Parts: sequence; structure tokens; C-alpha cells
Amino acid sequence: MGIRRVVNYGKHLLDNIITFFKWMVLGVLVGIIVGLVGVSFYKLLEHAGNLCSENPWLLYLLPVGGLVIAFLYRYWMKQKDKGTNLVLAAIAANKEITPRLGPLIYVATVVTHLFGGSAGREGAAFQIGGCIGNLLGRILKLDESDKHTIIMCGMSAGFAALFGTPMAAAVFAMEIISVGVMYYGALVPCVVASYVSVTVAGHFDIAPVRFSLTSVPGFTLVPVFKVLVLACLCAAVSGLFCFILHKTGQLYRSHFENPFVRVVVGAIIVIVLTFLVGCRDYNGDGMHIIRNCFTGAAVAYFAFFWKILFTAATLGAGFKGGEIVPSLFVGATFGHTFGRLIGFSPVFTSAIGMIGVFCGVTNCPITSLLLAFEMFGYKGASYMVLAVAVSYMLSGYYGLYDSQKIMYSKMKTSYVNRRVNNKTD
Repeated sequence: MGIRRVVNYGKHLLDNIITFFKWMVLGVLVGIIVGLVGVSFYKLLEHAGNLCSENPWLLYLLPVGGLVIAFLYRYWMKQKDKGTNLVLAAIAANKEITPRLGPLIYVATVVTHLFGGSAGREGAAFQIGGCIGNLLGRILKLDESDKHTIIMCGMSAGFAALFGTPMAAAVFAMEIISVGVMYYGALVPCVVASYVSVTVAGHFDIAPVRFSLTSVPGFTLVPVFKVLVLACLCAAVSGLFCFILHKTGQLYRSHFENPFVRVVVGAIIVIVLTFLVGCRDYNGDGMHIIRNCFTGAAVAYFAFFWKILFTAATLGAGFKGGEIVPSLFVGATFGHTFGRLIGFSPVFTSAIGMIGVFCGVTNCPITSLLLAFEMFGYKGASYMVLAVAVSYMLSGYYGLYDSQKIMYSKMKTSYVNRRVNNKTD
């Protein structure tokens, strides 16, 4: 009996070792491929953004860019376009991803940035990475379970390549699908893919996103109270962002069924909004405004609200890009405004706002903490933990992605298994 147990244990250990090496190799492979694609994506987006800044007249061609995107999706996509939702559904509900989706997101996001649409890049890279992982799973003829894992590898690698936060990227892909039930079996391959992808990006001089956090107060009653208030407000802002984003998309679709008309109307709205605000701060991804929050440069009091409107008008109409950087923009500028109004350090409150809103819109508290530690270091970590906890609890069941599920209640230790944005099964 003892010998049989030893033999069984030996077989089990051998299987684990084989699986470990298999996913180490696949993680490296995914990290290299997605990292290289991510580098080209980053460089093209950077070039497109620079062209748009140097040639302001390109904004007037946004309707033309929208028509190109609508044409590509109308005639090349065989399934309904759901972006990140489709990638998440491929893992959670075995939905199939067409190989065309990755290239379409890639091209459409570059077009959106070239003509001044308000969208991010990391969320798009997240989708592209997932599509590459799905394609590799097909080529390697992986079974359904392993294909889910390699899709998550690709998602992690895509996010890590552009943002330079491998810890957050690795966990993000596992946490975002079913909040409360993580796919821990994908931990090793996601970590490997993320770090390999970041290394590849570093070889091409893509610097990780980092900010210097100054004026962090001691963890005492008054600053703790102020951070609690800010975290509560961040939860409300994140819900507002998600609501406006989804409601705008619904309004577009209900009033303009034709995607070509819809995207032209959306482009005109973005152009009009740009004239109303009198600047280009809310076009593109807005990373320069986020940086301004941490350098002492002037930031408009209502910058966070304008970014919500610009992003909703852009993405709701059918333009492509990520929602992650816009949410960071909203959080950073809202936190900056809060700090200025109450006489608190705007740099510190920008960091709290950034992480609080990110947590609220993604419903990913662990990822939010890791992202905070990688972007800001561990200075002020106690405040970050507090802000993330409060924002997660109070943000309700709203989120950027309809395919995301909240498995356990945010208020009680009870199983709810419900989709975000008030959608239940």
C-alpha cells in the first residue's frame, strides 16, 4: 500500500513538472510574440498621436476615419463586435474568437488615435494579446481549458508590454473575468508571459509608466478621513463613467441603427466638443494630462468630466481603443481637483483618485493594489489599500465590461453570480 502511494505521488509530481515546463515554454513564446506586436502597436500609436498633435486639421477627418473603421468591421467581422467582452466571454463561456478580431482592433485603434478620437491603448492591447493567445491555442491544438489559459497569457502580455506593470498585468487577466473566483492555474504562465513581454518592450525603449509620489501624509486621523471621502467619491465617479459610457452606446444604437451613420455622428460630436472646450486635452489617450497631475502643471477642474464625455462619444459611436487609460485620466484629474479644493496635496490625491477609479470601473481590487505599487512604489501603501477597499465596496455592480461577472456580493459573504451593469443571469 505504501509503495503504491509513493508511485502515485511520483506520477503526480512528474505530471506537475511536465505541466510546469510546458507552460514556462508557452509563457515565454506568448510573451515574445505579444511583446513584439505590442511594441509595434505602441510605436504606431505614438506616431499617430504625434501626427495628430502636429497637424490639428486631422481632427476634421475623424468622420472619414470612422467610416473606414465601420467598413472594416462590417465586412470583415462575422460575429457581433464586442471587443474586450468577446475576449472575456471566450474564457468564461467558451465563445469563439475570430482570428480577424486582433488585426481589426490593432488597425482601428491606430486610426482612432490618428484622427483625434478619445480612447486608450492598454485596453486595446489587452484585447489584441487575448486574440493572439487564442490563435496560438488553435495552431497548437490545445484543449479548451489550455486555450483559456493561453488567452489569459496573451491578455497579460499585451497589458504589460504597453504599461510596464507585469505584476498587475498577470493578475488582471485572471481577476477580471469572474471577480471573486480567480483562475489560479494560469498564474505561472501569465506571470512568465508578462515579464517576458515587458523585457521585450524594454529592449525597444518603451519605458514603464511610473510616477513620483510626493507629500505623502502620515497615517493619522485627518488625512485618513480625507482619503476615505475621496475613495467614496471615486466609487461614485467610476459608476458615473461606466453608466455614461454604456448609456451613450445604447443611445447611439437606438437612434442610428446604421453603423456608418452612427460613427459619423459620433465623430461630429467629438469635433463639436473639442471646439466647446477650446483645447485638445481630451483627444487621444491623454497620458500627458495624467503626467501633469504629478508634475505640478495646471489641470482644469472639470477635466475628469470632459474626458468621460469625449470617451463615451468616441467609443460609443464605434471607434476603437481601450477604456483603461481614460479611466486613469478620469481618476487622476478628479483626485487632483479634490486635492486643490480641500487644500490637500494634489499629487497625492491624484494617485489615490487614479487607483480608486480604476478599481471601481474594473472591479479588480488585487490588480488595483499591484498597479499602485508598480506605478507609485510602496510609499503611501496604507492609503492605497484603504482607497481600493472602499472604492470596490461602494462602486456597486457597474463595470467597463458587460461580460464580467461578480461572483460574490460586495456587501455580504454571499454568492451572487451576476453580471455587471445590473445584468443578472
